[in-house]
Amino acid sequence: MNPRGRTALSPLPLVIGAAVAALTLIPFGYVLVATVDMGLTQLLELLLRPRVGELLSNTVLLLLGTVALSLVLGVGGALAVVRTDVPFPLVWHALLSAPLAIPAFVNSYGWVSLTHAVQSYPGAVLVVSLSYYPLVYLPVVASLSVLDAASEEVAWSLGRSRVRTVATVVLPRIAPAVLGGALLVALHVLAEFGALQLLAFQTFTTAIYGQYRSAFASEGGTVLAGVLVTACVLLLTLELLARGRRRWARVGSGTGRPAEPVRLGRARLPVVLVLVGVVALTLGVPLYALGRWLVLGSSTEFVTSELASAFGSTLGLAAGGALLTTLLALAPAWLAVRRRGMLAVLLERATYTANALPGIVVALALVWVTIRVVPSIYQTLPVLLAAYAILFLPRAVVSVRSSLEHAPVVLEEISHSLGQSSWNTFRRVTVPLVAPGLGAGAALTFLAISTELTATLILAPTGTSTLATEFWSDSSAVRYGAAAPYALLLILVSLPATWLLARQAQPRESS
Repeated sequence: MNPRGRTALSPLPLVIGAAVAALTLIPFGYVLVATVDMGLTQLLELLLRPRVGELLSNTVLLLLGTVALSLVLGVGGALAVVRTDVPFPLVWHALLSAPLAIPAFVNSYGWVSLTHAVQSYPGAVLVVSLSYYPLVYLPVVASLSVLDAASEEVAWSLGRSRVRTVATVVLPRIAPAVLGGALLVALHVLAEFGALQLLAFQTFTTAIYGQYRSAFASEGGTVLAGVLVTACVLLLTLELLARGRRRWARVGSGTGRPAEPVRLGRARLPVVLVLVGVVALTLGVPLYALGRWLVLGSSTEFVTSELASAFGSTLGLAAGGALLTTLLALAPAWLAVRRRGMLAVLLERATYTANALPGIVVALALVWVTIRVVPSIYQTLPVLLAAYAILFLPRAVVSVRSSLEHAPVVLEEISHSLGQSSWNTFRRVTVPLVAPGLGAGAALTFLAISTELTATLILAPTGTSTLATEFWSDSSAVRYGAAAPYALLLILVSLPATWLLARQAQPRESS
């Protein structure tokens, strides 16, 4: 038995892990090679155009505004639900988590179909923030729910007010959750296409899509993709630096005690009214618009055959993509847990790079590669499934790795000592041990693929339609009633994942 608890490094997982890492690095390779081939002079000419400056300004301003508003809504909502005596905290938790079940482009559809006033910078910040603030809210709730109250009680005993205690003690201790949520919001904003296109607010992602449609494989689109990738990498680096090395884990003996909820007193009614307002904006507006167009829309039609076809394609693509992605996650996750060497870490970390890339960059990279290397598979099902795997592999790797870390390695070593081959050990011992992680990763990937829009628009085989692409076709043509049934099905498909995430971050009953 290996004294470090590691099994022997089989060449097969190493080869598969290297192949998976190579697949996930295709988008970065595409941007790098295309930029180098362009030459410095042409690159500078395209990069220094006024249009690029305008897009950069729009993107940065949208990023700053959306992250700021999402932090206010997410952190404020979490503090209200977990740390005050607001009535029915679990109900408010469910309502504040529910916007994740409404894709951002469906939310924009609801707002735009009611008023075009949101087709502006303030409107874009508002609508996009209402779609993504749960990415801050959920991790902050989870962090607050397990935070030990000892430090806060010391601050109170020294005469600090509740507000000052929150600012100087609580917020610094939940900084990792806040930073992580802010990073997720920022990356989603950089990658967002459908919502911003409907809101008529131009960013790098919408401009890249326009370049692709008007001039296939244009140098201008490549430059914009390069700027977008650089922005994603910069965000990841800034978040890592901001997080630092400081540890906030409790190291004393015993278990942490939850903080006593703050008695709101006369402030209870205003706090409840604010929560009602947030829920009305996040859920009430899009659901009202959806119901209105379903009932009153002149273009509303329930063509059962078309709805069934799009629904079936969505389920089929999501199931196939989830299966492929989960299988691909096995090798890098196994290497990272069972072999913690530098090579294993690099291969596993490579799978996370796509998490920083918009779907449109991944799609353009695969178009670029297939046309030059294997033109016969351009715009075919395998290429689309590969795009899904690149985009959503991190979700599966995290789930599988979590299960592996809790699976005792000694069972695999016993299997080897009994003469079982590496493959038989993997099939009969490892896979059953990580079955919960495989299921969770497959479920999360399935639901992500079912609402994916940009890569599907570009890479889907001719004649293939999904709920997202059919909704997009109707909504972008201002046929709001026709888009409504597809929007409803998209929300229903998203509900299970939202329920799962909200349940994992559920605050304590005592709150």
